Amino acid sequence: MSDDIRIRPAEGTWVVRAGGAVLGESSNALELSAPGQPDRIFFPREDIAMAFLDRTDHVTHMPGMGKAVHFSIMSKSRTYLYAAWSYEEPEDAASRIKDHLAFEVQDGVDVEEL
Repeated sequence: MSDDIRIRPAEGTWVVRAGGAVLGESSNALELSAPGQPDRIFFPREDIAMAFLDRTDHVTHMPGMGKAVHFSIMSKSRTYLYAAWSYEEPEDAASRIKDHLAFEVQDGVDVEEL
């Protein structure tokens, strides 16, 4: 599977919002494609307001990618559980997304190109 992982610069400027508030905006995002998964935009951590993210104990593993740690997003009106994740020590095929975060689009959490 690691041979099928593609990571490339995401064209344009991308924004992530939770509860209507902007959590981050980046023109340095990466787009990741992997078989059987939707394409994902990964934001550099330095472009995200990390104060609104709360690291959880939830961990998942994806072949070819490695172990993902998950974060909940705290907004004024609610908490979005496990709404973001990061591969802090990705496998070689995914090494470019180290220090980046992806977000689960859901009711109240949006990722879009500006």
